[in-house]
Formats: sequence, C-alpha cells, structure tokens
Amino acid sequence: MTSSAPTADSTLRTRLADGSLAGQWTLDPARSTVALQSKSVWGLVPVKGTFGEVSGDVTITPAGEASGTITIGAASVDTKMKKRDDHLRSADFFETDAYPHITFTASGVSLGDDGATVTGILQVKDRTKPLSFPATVSAAGDDTFEVDAQVGIDRSEFGLTWSQLRMASMKNTITIHGVFTRGS
Repeated sequence: MTSSAPTADSTLRTRLADGSLAGQWTLDPARSTVALQSKSVWGLVPVKGTFGEVSGDVTITPAGEASGTITIGAASVDTKMKKRDDHLRSADFFETDAYPHITFTASGVSLGDDGATVTGILQVKDRTKPLSFPATVSAAGDDTFEVDAQVGIDRSEFGLTWSQLRMASMKNTITIHGVFTRGS
C-alpha cells in the first residue's frame, strides 16, 4: 500500500544526522517547477499556469537545520492565454511593475514520523503571511535533494481580490517541485 502523505526518506534523515548535507544548496531552475491552479466560472473551470522564472537557495547547518528562499518572477506567469496572463500581471493581481517577485523565505524544515513540515513567510506584493505546509523531501543523490509540496493559498489574504461577477475562486493551490544541487 502506497501512502500519499508527505514523507522524508530515511536516506535524508541519515544524511542530515551525520552532517553530510551541510552547506549551501541552489535551486536548479531547469529541473524545478512552480505551478498554480485555481477555479473560475463559479468554481467549475480549472485555471492552470506555471511560473517560468524561479530561483532559490537553501543553507543546511551541520546540525541538520535548514533555511532558505525561493523567489518567483511574478511576470513569468503563463496560463497559455495571453490576455489572462497580462491581466494577472496588472494591478488587479500581481502588479508586476511595482512588485516583480513573489518570495517564500523558509525559516525551518522539521522532520517528523509522518513527513516534513516547511515553515516560513510568503510575500506577495506588499503583504506577508506566515505559512506552514507539509512537504515530501528526499535525498535524490549525493549532490541533489528534492522538495515537493502542494500549498493552499487564499489569494484575498494578499490583496488579490479581483473577481468579475465573483467568478474566480479566492482559493488557489501552488504546486512546488524543487530540485536543489550542492553549491560550489
């Protein structure tokens, strides 16, 4: 039986405990994705998109504590519909001219028996909000580890409240697949 609950594999736990993961890690944008999903037309039609510009870094201490940042180019949103993408870049949503980045700053990752929990601060436009979410973390190789998570976001908490005729949902899901490689 396979569980869909977030996990942290035993190899990762061992490597954190022995300090072999200590150091600087950089997000590989070619192998990482940040996607969004929302519903419009009164929750019936899914709207999906990706962000083409993503960067980040993580520091892991010899004691196995992790912190870092993921930065997303807000203007890089791509839903495969130019008119909608332009609207998402406007002041009704991301206001990318004034706020070019969406940033998540992780203050910690805790590993439990039932998986990993990532804690930090999400900044969208000029608003910040504490955020904690479950994640799957795995050591994919000697110089690579991966983080996968689905994060529920209420966009109204960041001032993104535009919704013509209340057609667009305030509830969104951000899906993250981050591949980190050891810094040089």
